[in-house]
Amino acid sequence: MKAAKIAYKPVGMLLGALSGALAGAAFKQAWKMLGHDDDAPDATDEERAWREILIAAALQGAIFAVVKAAVDRGGATAIRRLTGTWPG
Repeated sequence: MKAAKIAYKPVGMLLGALSGALAGAAFKQAWKMLGHDDDAPDATDEERAWREILIAAALQGAIFAVVKAAVDRGGATAIRRLTGTWPG
């Protein structure tokens, strides 16, 4: 295993936790901006319609994927700048 890949493991774990928190906050803001309640519906929320639940899930998934990709890419770029080697 490359040294850069080993060095990136703890950084990647930390960035993963950070990206989850950022994505959660971004999703809450996006849900509010769309004019919905403060809390997004859960899949088992009986009072919410299928359409609202599925839209919330799709939006949340898209936001989490974009934030995770951006944070992972930024972390890998930073490791390359520090070590001269891409961690992947």
